[in-house]
Order: sequence, then C-alpha cells, then structure tokens
Amino acid sequence: MKYVITFLLICTTALISAQDITGEGIEVVEFNASFSPSKCEFLEDLVECETLRVDILKNGEAQKENKIVVVPTLIIYNDGEEVFRFQANIMMQLETTQAEVQDAISEAIMSGF
Repeated sequence: MKYVITFLLICTTALISAQDITGEGIEVVEFNASFSPSKCEFLEDLVECETLRVDILKNGEAQKENKIVVVPTLIIYNDGEEVFRFQANIMMQLETTQAEVQDAISEAIMSGF
C-alpha cells in the first residue's frame, strides 16, 4: 500500500509539472529554484493579474520552454504570450521594483485596447 501511495504521488506531481503554466489574461510568473537566495517579495502584492511561482528544479520542462537562464526571473504573459521579462543580476538578486513590474502589467493591459 505504501508503494501505491508513493507511485500516485509521483504521478500527480508529474501531471502538475507538465501542465501549461500560462492562461488567459495577464499572468506574472516567477521562475526560481530552491537553491536561490532570493525571491520576488512583492509577487502577491501585484494587482490586475494572476501570479504563479514555478520551481525550475521541479519543473525542468518549464525552464526549457521559457528559456530561463538565471533565477529569479519574472515573466509577464498576456493571453499566454510573453510581453515582459525581468531577470536577476549575477548575484541572483532581482533588482526590479514592484512599481516597474506593475507599470509593465498596466502597459500590457493597455496594449489590448
């Protein structure tokens, strides 16, 4: 029974990792890794968008598909298409501010009009 439960957990994790991370509307995705010393502290405070965190160690396919070369990386999608990207510096620190990301979100929304 223990092996069956373990197998089901592994299968469920694989399905979650394989699902498409972009959807409709504006979505901000933080790509990061558990070894990274920093993360986007303001991700949940962004408005007029959906937010998501992706651990590239658990979802290597997402890393490849989105060409993530440094963590953390923030990507803003509009209806599944990348419109802005913010990448960490060589010290793995995201130097962008909440205001800069929020401005990019507003610009993505306005581009639809």
